[in-house]
Amino acid sequence: MKKALRTTLASLVLIPSLSWASADLSTLLPQEVHRSTLKDIVNSLQSGHYNKIQINDELSSRLLDSYIKSLDPNRLAFYQSDITEFDAYRYTLDDEVEAGNLEHAYQIFNRAQQRIKQQLDWFIARLNDDTAFDFTKDETLDTDRSDNEWAMNKKELEDLWRKRLKSALLNLRLADKTGEDAREALIKRYQNQLKRISQTNSEDVFQQFVNVFTKKFDPHTSYFSPRNSENFKINMSLSLEGIGAVLQSENEHTKIVRLVPAGPADKTGQLKPSDLIVGVGQGAEGTIEDVVGLRLDDVVDKIRGPKGSIVRLEVIPSGSADQTARKVVLIERNKVRLEEQAAHKEIIDIEHKGRNYKLGVIDIPAFYIDFAALQRGDADYKSTTRDVEQLVKELKTDNIDGLIIDLRNNGGGSLREANELVGLFIDRGPTVQIRDPQGRVDILGDFNPKIAYTGPMAVLVNRLSASASEIFAGAIQDYRRGLVIGDQTFGKGTVQTLQPLDHGQLKLTHAKFYRISGESTQNKGVIPDVTMPSLFDKEEIGESALEGALPWDEVKQAKHGMYSGFSPFLDKLLARHNARVSTQPDFMFMREQIARQQEDKANDLVPLNESALKLKREEAENWQLEAENRRRVAKGEAPIKQLSELDDLLKKDEQGTPISEESRAVLTESGRILIDLMELSTHYAASN
Repeated sequence: MKKALRTTLASLVLIPSLSWASADLSTLLPQEVHRSTLKDIVNSLQSGHYNKIQINDELSSRLLDSYIKSLDPNRLAFYQSDITEFDAYRYTLDDEVEAGNLEHAYQIFNRAQQRIKQQLDWFIARLNDDTAFDFTKDETLDTDRSDNEWAMNKKELEDLWRKRLKSALLNLRLADKTGEDAREALIKRYQNQLKRISQTNSEDVFQQFVNVFTKKFDPHTSYFSPRNSENFKINMSLSLEGIGAVLQSENEHTKIVRLVPAGPADKTGQLKPSDLIVGVGQGAEGTIEDVVGLRLDDVVDKIRGPKGSIVRLEVIPSGSADQTARKVVLIERNKVRLEEQAAHKEIIDIEHKGRNYKLGVIDIPAFYIDFAALQRGDADYKSTTRDVEQLVKELKTDNIDGLIIDLRNNGGGSLREANELVGLFIDRGPTVQIRDPQGRVDILGDFNPKIAYTGPMAVLVNRLSASASEIFAGAIQDYRRGLVIGDQTFGKGTVQTLQPLDHGQLKLTHAKFYRISGESTQNKGVIPDVTMPSLFDKEEIGESALEGALPWDEVKQAKHGMYSGFSPFLDKLLARHNARVSTQPDFMFMREQIARQQEDKANDLVPLNESALKLKREEAENWQLEAENRRRVAKGEAPIKQLSELDDLLKKDEQGTPISEESRAVLTESGRILIDLMELSTHYAASN
């Protein structure tokens, strides 16, 4: 469509004259296998994807914008003239994709590579020339230029580069590097990035463009080249033998998406989702190697290593008041033991009105099942439901008064296990609905009348509770079988399948989950009956934070019964809860942290004045120290002199995972809410 317009606009574009003494990179071209594979992907998406999106001009326009953004997210490489030139393809990319034509996709990529190379050459030249930077000048760097205008000329673009280079040098100076060491470190960083782009091949271009295209259908649909198909688990997870983390690329950084429960990284207590990895060091004292700008698989290779060895990660903490600050975390590589990821129990004692209540807590890190053992006919195969049933029996023997199922940080797993786990707590009935691309709805349910536990219960969730966790929590809530407490869950209500191609494979979304109430868990997740404060930023973590996420919607409700529930006295439960947490030190601390994060998030400007940046860091650290000491004093604990002392004060559970004071406070308060539920239920029954 609009082919003539493309030719006319392209002929009018004026490219700025460039004076950098830099050899051009080799021009990358699509291979024939890429053309045929693109056609296969289009056919697979149109026939098998849940989201029936039309490949038309509207999609073409969004595809162009997203592709440019993926190549130059902070608008530091392309000129406005480049963008004007590319705009000629705004309404033709749809036709080209369907025809397997990648000419303009590769043209845009090659231009990006040239522009980035010019930027890196410029950085290195300035560093080698020993260009002086005035760190006393009052100016700032805009760290988020994603919505800014594109540079119009060389002078304007070089000024943006100058500020970025100055910021990089200043960060290293504040990390106690000498001027010469800082320059050498940055020269090495930029040389590594130059080497990386010189090694880029046609396959890399194809995968990047195709993945931008597949993301127009939904964020969980991805293409893997033959190489990345083989290394899929290694590229995206270090959980087999390494640090136990799921990573992804974000602009120039490597971002922690999820920590594997009870894994080495999780056990440090110092890492969390959305932290950005900027450096990797080998051994307890090895030099930290800068990994900014490296490919994800290259970073993964540096982090992975033999069991028992040490790796040190330099990270930018998520939610930090100072996004230029760094911290180094030491991790002993190890193989994540499956038994540490299994469900486990504890009993917490809570005093209420002169009586001691014993509450059982079952922590479920994931929904797991040993399919191999099951298929072998092994009568003792391991699964979430079987383990939880045994733990419930043990807790009943201990005469617990109530039960809390803790699904915080549980990213999901086996749908079968989520379904059967619901069955441990209800008589019988539907548990989840699944709709396919044709609109057919299948209902899964529990048909075994056996109930493992009939007493009062609550389900504890947070923003990282996803997929199967949301199915379980949603069913318990819909049956009114127990209270759901915590934070709005992740909102992943879609199902993916891997489809082999002649060249690589395609992971596509082919179904969607719905609660028995008819509501989708997609995007919206499960809203707790009682909400707790959360340090997770919903704009950064969760399905709703992902571009192109499928929307929330509804299907017909599945017929199901309900327990007596707690609706008549939910207001009283909330009133009691709010009264308690208004003065509880850990909850006061969390509310302070949330307010501070929101305040800092509104400012993307970083000082390039050394004194101003030092002052900003000192103010941030002093505020954090004061907030921590306010909490400690309120709890009758001795104040600390510096934040680093907290690492030595961390308490750990039986799995060796540090116990967060905030996490423990939420669990204890959940217990108090459950006790309130028991008390109010008894009074309500007596009065009726």
